[in-house]
Amino acid sequence: MQKKGLFITFEGTDGCGKTTQLNMAAEFLKSKGYEVVITREPGALETGKKIRQILLHSEEKLSDYCEMFLFLADRAQHVEALIKPAVEQGKIVLCDRHKDSHIAYQGYGREKNAQLIKELNQIAVNGIEPDLTLLYCVSPEVAMKRLSGAPDRIEAEGTKFQERVLEGYKKIAKENPERIKVINADNSVETVYNDTKNTIIELIEKKFEV
Repeated sequence: MQKKGLFITFEGTDGCGKTTQLNMAAEFLKSKGYEVVITREPGALETGKKIRQILLHSEEKLSDYCEMFLFLADRAQHVEALIKPAVEQGKIVLCDRHKDSHIAYQGYGREKNAQLIKELNQIAVNGIEPDLTLLYCVSPEVAMKRLSGAPDRIEAEGTKFQERVLEGYKKIAKENPERIKVINADNSVETVYNDTKNTIIELIEKKFEV
């Protein structure tokens, strides 16, 4: 069917609905006969699961740079061991968060050196770039209302932090208009899904010349 695989990332602040949209997109693609791999960052692989536990639930206060390098370590292993092989095998990889999250959350949310984080990520991904990034934009107030259960370490940072993250995402999107497609996540799940599906179909038609 397809001549080669695709790598699609799903991004946005906590509570934007990206995970729901990823799962719906996966079912659609499977129904069309594509082989789909669903993954996430951090925590897709065994090493990553241990890193994710530290990042999200550590009782010890992590320094911002410790946090930064843990994300990079997870990403480097994830790309090399899972994403790259799957794409080379002709599969469509759908990833819940990737390098843009790192830049938005640590570079802008924590107000660290965003350019440095971008450069370090280029080392971690080793030339593997998403074919498409879907960025779900929702106001922090709405996003916080959607979250359920006890917040993890990053969710607990609060609205001001999430506002900085969202602004960071918007800056990243402006810098990468060909790769990143912004979707209004304030709309209904069905409307957002239609936007998601149509954007992915457009990519497939372009890449595979259907």
